[in-house]
Amino acid sequence: MITRFALFEGSVKPGKEAAFRAAVQERLVPLWTQFPGNTDVQVMFSDDRDEGAPEFPLILAISYKDIAGMEGALSSPFRQQSKDVTGEIVAEFFDGRIHHHVTQRNMFPA
Repeated sequence: MITRFALFEGSVKPGKEAAFRAAVQERLVPLWTQFPGNTDVQVMFSDDRDEGAPEFPLILAISYKDIAGMEGALSSPFRQQSKDVTGEIVAEFFDGRIHHHVTQRNMFPA
């Protein structure tokens, strides 16, 4: 199992936090959940962080069974649509950068 993270590093423009979250939930989540081959989509909005820690107002995690599944999703029309919509949302609400990380997912029972 692998998880691809999109880390939105930066800040939401002042006074636009609720609108940013709504735009992500209403416009992007429906696209992300349609990425072929995903096993789950997690959308995490930051509420707090350690003093001095970088700001990540949004972290997206999409998991896949394997790299081939992820690559299929990344070449799908839903991915291109999500890139276009993300660009619109970022221009209106977000100052920062987005970077992606692919990780091996390990889960352990508590």
